[in-house]
Amino acid sequence: MSVALAETLADREPATTNLYYLRLCKSVVSAPGGARTGRWPAERRQSLGRVLHELAESIEVVPMRSLALRMAELAQAHPISTLGAEAVAAALYLEAPLCVWAGDDGPDIRAAADASGVGYLVIAHLGSSSSTE
Repeated sequence: MSVALAETLADREPATTNLYYLRLCKSVVSAPGGARTGRWPAERRQSLGRVLHELAESIEVVPMRSLALRMAELAQAHPISTLGAEAVAAALYLEAPLCVWAGDDGPDIRAAADASGVGYLVIAHLGSSSSTE
């Protein structure tokens, strides 16, 4: 775990979205060339796959049925992907800031979060974080 992620989670409860969880699992399964795990050796990806399969109960995954209508509303109002709409909807549901990796930070999801009153926290790759909460 990066220093920036550890600092971010120090006073927060971790959660993820259904689609991001799926995206990460797909990256582990079909790895070669994947942006997140594509350069990892097969053994390391398989190890991560086992961890993902047994995702800790302390990491909340908000049920899609709690998010779907709000996601549709967000996608209608903002030029964001389904994954982005789910992230903003989950943050709204959890009444929590949306935490994104610096490499995934984009103006459309940031604007949708801002318009929805969702705090937005960017986790830098190299051990620091910045916030627009």
